Amino acid sequence: MPVLDRKLFRDLLRMWAQVLAIALVMACGVATIVTAVGAYRSLDETRSAFYERYRFGTVFAGATRAPLSLREQLTRIGGVSGVELRVSKSVVLDIEGMAEPAAGVMVSIPDAGEPAVNRLYLRKGQWPDAARHGEVAVLESFAKAHGMEPGDRFSTIMNGSKRVLTITAIVLSPEFVYAIGPGDMVPDQRRFGVMFMPRTALEGLFDMEGAFNDLVIRTKGDARLADVIDAVDRLLKPYGGTGAVERKDQISHAFLDNELIQLRAMAAVIPPVFLFVSAFLINMILTRLISLEREQVGLMKAVGYGSFAIAWHYAKLTLVIAAIGTAVGSVVGYYLGRGLTHIYGDFFSFPFLVFRQSADLYVVAGAISAVAALAGSVRAIMGVVRLPPAVAMQPPAPTLYRSLALGREGITRHISQLTLMALRHLVRWPVRALLTTFGTSLAVALLITALFSYDSVAYMVDTVFFRAERQDATLVFANPRATDALQSAGRLPGVTRAESFRAAQIVLRHGHRERRVSISTVSDDTDLTRVLDTDLAPVTMPPAGLLIPERLARLLDVRAGDVVEVELLEYGGRLTRAVVTAVVQSYVGLAVYMHPDALDRLIGDGRRVAGVRVALDHARLNELYDAVKSTPAIGGIALQAVSRVHFRETIQQNITIMTSVYISLAVIITFGVVYNSARIQLSERARELASLRVLGFTSGEVSSVLLVELALIVALAQPLGWGLGTALSWSVVRGFESDLFRIPFVIERSTFAVASLVVITIATLSALIVRRRIDRLDLVRVLKTRD
Repeated sequence: MPVLDRKLFRDLLRMWAQVLAIALVMACGVATIVTAVGAYRSLDETRSAFYERYRFGTVFAGATRAPLSLREQLTRIGGVSGVELRVSKSVVLDIEGMAEPAAGVMVSIPDAGEPAVNRLYLRKGQWPDAARHGEVAVLESFAKAHGMEPGDRFSTIMNGSKRVLTITAIVLSPEFVYAIGPGDMVPDQRRFGVMFMPRTALEGLFDMEGAFNDLVIRTKGDARLADVIDAVDRLLKPYGGTGAVERKDQISHAFLDNELIQLRAMAAVIPPVFLFVSAFLINMILTRLISLEREQVGLMKAVGYGSFAIAWHYAKLTLVIAAIGTAVGSVVGYYLGRGLTHIYGDFFSFPFLVFRQSADLYVVAGAISAVAALAGSVRAIMGVVRLPPAVAMQPPAPTLYRSLALGREGITRHISQLTLMALRHLVRWPVRALLTTFGTSLAVALLITALFSYDSVAYMVDTVFFRAERQDATLVFANPRATDALQSAGRLPGVTRAESFRAAQIVLRHGHRERRVSISTVSDDTDLTRVLDTDLAPVTMPPAGLLIPERLARLLDVRAGDVVEVELLEYGGRLTRAVVTAVVQSYVGLAVYMHPDALDRLIGDGRRVAGVRVALDHARLNELYDAVKSTPAIGGIALQAVSRVHFRETIQQNITIMTSVYISLAVIITFGVVYNSARIQLSERARELASLRVLGFTSGEVSSVLLVELALIVALAQPLGWGLGTALSWSVVRGFESDLFRIPFVIERSTFAVASLVVITIATLSALIVRRRIDRLDLVRVLKTRD
C-alpha cells in the first residue's frame, strides 16, 4: 500500500467520529434523493403500466341521455382509437353493520367481453352474468373496507327502488385509483363504493335502454385532444352534454398527478440542504486538518511528492467520506423508498406495484454527493497546492486578536475574561462563525417546515368544517327537484334546519383564459353554509354577480368588477355574462358562488333544487339514516362529521410519518454541525485550554470558553432558522397549491418554540460530548505539541 494511502487510512481511523458525522449528513441527502426519486419513478411506472394495460381513457364526457347510435360518429372523430358508451348513476348503499348510508356509483360494462376503454382488473371471482339480475363486480377498496368476498350481498337504492346486489367479482379500475366520494376531501373506502354491472341489467334499472349518459374515449398518441373535445361537445350538445374534459381533469388522475408533483418537489428541495451542509462540514474539517498537518505537507513536498499527489491524497479523503455517505444513504433510501411505495400502494388502488430502483439513480446520487463534497474541499486543497515547502514546515503565524470595540466603552469590564475569550474568537473568525450559524439554522428551518403542517391542517379544518361548511349533512337529490323538496327534507327525522342549494357545471372565460368549475348557490339568509372573504369574515350574498375564490381569480386574472363569460354546460352550452362581485377565500376546489335568484335568472328554467344542507339532532341520527335509505329521491348523502374525522385521521397519519422523518434528519444535521464545530475548535484551541487548566482554572471554567461560543452560535441560529423555515414553509404551500386543494400558510408560535427546543437539546448533547473530551485532556501531551 502506498505511503499516502496508509496515512489516509490512519487519518480516517483517527477522525472516525467526525467522518461518521459528516457521512451521516451526506447520507441524508442521498437517502432523500433515492427515496423521493425512487418512489416517484415507482409510482409513475406503476401508473403508466396500469393505464396502458387497461386502456385508461384520455377524454371523458357526460350527457343527460344520448342515443347509442352516436357511436359511429364518435368513432370517426380523428385520432380516436376506442369509444366506450356507458350508463353511470349515483346510488345510496345500505351496508349491513353500518348505520350511516354509503355513497356509490353504478357503472355499466359490456354484457360480454372487455370494455374498449377503461378495462377492469379482475382480482378474484368471475364477471357478473347479464342474464342474472343483481350481479355486480365491486371495486376492491370498498370490498376490503367491509370484508366483502364474491358471493356476499348488500342493498342499494337505485332509481327509487331498493335492490339486493350479489357480488361476483372484486376488481380494480384505472378510473378509480383514487376513489373519492361526494363531499369528501380524502378517500373514505368505507363510505364510497363503485359497482360494475352488465349494461343490459343496468340500463333496465334506470330506463336507459338504447342510451348512454357517460362517455370515455381513448385517443392515439398523435391526436389533438382539443379537436377531439370540440368534436365530442358538438355531438353531445343536443343531448345535454356537460362538456368533455381531458385526462388531466379526471378526478382520480388529478389527485394522483398531484401526489407525483409533491414527490418531485421533495426530491428537488430537500437534498440540496443536506448536500450543502455536508460540503460545509467537509470544508471545515479539511481546512483544519491541513492546517494541523502543514508541517507534514511541507515534509512530503520536501521528499519529492508533487502538489498534485498531495492534493489527490486529500481529495481521496473527501471521496471516501462521500462514498460512506452514499453507501449508507443508498441502503436507507432503498428501504425508505420501498416502504413509501407500499404506503402509496395502500393509499391508491393499484393491482400491482412496479418498484423501480435502477442503478442510474444510485450513480447519480453518488455523483451529486461526491461533487458536493469536492466543492466543499476545493478551497482547502488549493491551499495545500499553493503552500511552499519551506513555509509549510514552519509553524503557522499566531492568531492576531484585537481589542473588541466594546472594550473601549468599558463594557467588557462586566464580562468575565473567559467569556471575552469566546467572543474574541467569534470576532476573529466571522466567516466560520456565520457558516456554522447558518448550518445550525438549517436544522431549525427543516423542523419548522415539517411541524407547520399541523398548524395549517388545524386551521384548514377549522375554516372548512366550522366556519364555512357548518352543516351536519348534505343531501343530494338524484335529479333536480321542485322547491317543495326543501320542505320535504325539513320533515325528515332529526332535521332541525334545512337550506336548499342549486349547482351547475360551467366554464368561466376571461380573455383567453378559461376554467371549468362548478357554480353553487348560497342564499343571503343562510346559516349552515357561509362564503368567507379573504379575511375569513362571512360575506353577505349580493343579489347578482359571482363570488369567485382567490386562486381562480389569479388563474383567470380577474378582479371584483370584471365581467366574465359563463358557458352553461348542462344547458346546451348556452353563453351568458356575469359580473365578478367579490373575490373570496376557499381552500377546497374552485367552486364559485351565486345567489339562488341570480343563478335561476342566469339559467332561465325557474327555481330548482339540487340538494339540501341540513343541521341535525344527533340523537336521531339512526332514524335519519333509515329515512335516507328508504327515500328514492335522495341520490347521495355527505356527512360532515364523518368526513371531518376521516380527513383528520388520514392527514394526521401522513403528517406523522413525514414529521418523524424530518425530525430525524434535523437531529442528524444539528449533531453533524455542532459536534464537528466543537471538535474542530477543541483541536485548534487545545493548547490554549490546557494552559488555562495549568494556570488553575477548573475544567468547568475552561469548558465554558468553548461552550459559550457554541451557545452564542446556536442562539444566533434560532432567528435565522425561523426566517428560513418560514420561507421554506411558504414555498411548500405554494408548491402544493393545486385546483383540488390549497394549504393555508399558518405557523403558530409554538411551532417555532418546539423547533428551537429540539435543536437546542441536540446541540447541548453534542456539546456535552465534547465537554467530556476537555475534562479528559492530556495536559502534558497537549502542551508539548508545539515545543
